[in-house]
Amino acid sequence: MQIDLYGGFGEKGRTSVGISDPETRILLDVGIKVGAAGRDYYPAIDAAAIAALDAVFVSHAHEDHIGGLSWLLSCGFRGPVFMTHETRGEADEMLAQYADPAHVRQFPIDPGQVRLFRPGDTLQVGRLSIATGRSGHVAGGVWFHVDDTRRQAVYCADVTPGSSVFVMDPVPSCDLILLDASYAADAVSGLQRRAEIEAWIAAHPGGCLLPVPASGKPLEIMAILPGRFAIHQSMREAIATQILARAAFAPATRELLQQQLALAVDWRDGEPFPDCPLLTVDGMGSAGPSVDAIGRAAAQDLPILLTGHIPDHTPARSCFDDGSASWIRLPTHPTRDENVAIWTSAGNPAALGHSCQHSGLAELQPFLPKLDVSAATGDHLEI
Repeated sequence: MQIDLYGGFGEKGRTSVGISDPETRILLDVGIKVGAAGRDYYPAIDAAAIAALDAVFVSHAHEDHIGGLSWLLSCGFRGPVFMTHETRGEADEMLAQYADPAHVRQFPIDPGQVRLFRPGDTLQVGRLSIATGRSGHVAGGVWFHVDDTRRQAVYCADVTPGSSVFVMDPVPSCDLILLDASYAADAVSGLQRRAEIEAWIAAHPGGCLLPVPASGKPLEIMAILPGRFAIHQSMREAIATQILARAAFAPATRELLQQQLALAVDWRDGEPFPDCPLLTVDGMGSAGPSVDAIGRAAAQDLPILLTGHIPDHTPARSCFDDGSASWIRLPTHPTRDENVAIWTSAGNPAALGHSCQHSGLAELQPFLPKLDVSAATGDHLEI
């Protein structure tokens, strides 16, 4: 089995992995890298490798995993694209925000290419068998287990073992696991971070802005908001749709989220900021309503809380650097101990880490002795 690292290794963003045997080639995710420009915005896969692909699998509809799909279609890929119902429902909006507008217009997702599946399904392409499981990261998000009858590899994509909202299925044993190393060796638990966020919100009773991604994290935030809150009006339908994915949720959380959504106040661009927490899309201020909202909030000294990745060359990074925004990470990726547990349950296989700089991988390696800390985008390996 050959593993091709097309993006996300030694870096955060443009996550993309190729897996092949002598007869079949598949691509797992095709993300973009926020803050990058030109060719570095897209996975490092060349035209010949694209032409040889038999299928593409998308783990979920966040920009660093799906944002390059229109670009891939523009490069000539015409094979099947496998994704869950929830990912398909969010894909067009995500591409509208992050893809090249010309690619979106000229190369929209062809319904004839899409192959829908449900988390837990096992799919077949050539001799490769691709099992899936719930990721705990977003509704409809999955990990992939690829078996070529001789070797097995697990690509975790983005997973959240400690989610208070979503369910993650255990990953199977394998010969190689590609871990979600987004948080490197950070060992602070989700429980502690949620308590810190609750305390921060309570300390700003006059209102505050919480920029979030379109899926996943809004529901995590909603589950811990202590009282009245507002959402950008464009988010309501998307959140309601996510809540419909019954199988994605931990017991009783769907009912809580439905109650929270019913009580949420709709807020629109240009309106005065409400005197309560306000959620807007996206978390980096690079697209969506947050582009305007972050700038206005900073100008008006409205408290801003960032809870996720803040790449260079983004409005969120500028606000954090100048002190107009605070940052408390709400874990939507594995902590150090959670990655150790995933690796152990998979049988202590050889390991790579995606979505992390090499320095962060070096910090994680003492806890994962089989972690390769030198692998980088552009590398190819055999297992």
